[in-house]
Amino acid sequence: RPQSRAKRGVKRSLLTDGQGMPLSIIAAGANRNDHKLMRETIEGIVTERPTPSTEARQHLCLDKGYDYDEPRALASEFGFTLHLRTRGEQVEAKRQAGTKARRWVVERTHSWMNRFRRILVRWEKKSVNYLAMLHFALGLITWRNALPR
Repeated sequence: RPQSRAKRGVKRSLLTDGQGMPLSIIAAGANRNDHKLMRETIEGIVTERPTPSTEARQHLCLDKGYDYDEPRALASEFGFTLHLRTRGEQVEAKRQAGTKARRWVVERTHSWMNRFRRILVRWEKKSVNYLAMLHFALGLITWRNALPR
């Protein structure tokens, strides 16, 4: 019997800095693999990116969905120091003494985006309108978190 492999919805590929401030976002169909959106996400960085060096390395933290050769090649092409959890790696390696969790800042920013009802459920038919709403929400998130507390 045939099965539909199509997934409904939207996948948001988000790149943030170490504090969770958004740098780039790409929206695509939910049936796209994460690693296929990586180049477009990195090239969509909206700020001036400093040149990576051995003294000032730029880290790129990815989850298991990026465990392919293509993301590794892209990370070296763009000069990132890659931190990638490989498939099958044990959970105990995450909790080593003295290491800092890195991936959670992106998950936190996704959670902040989900607080906007207009983004949580996509009502726009045109992808450019949905992308505009994403940029507006990320602008608000940046503004809220840039203010001194």
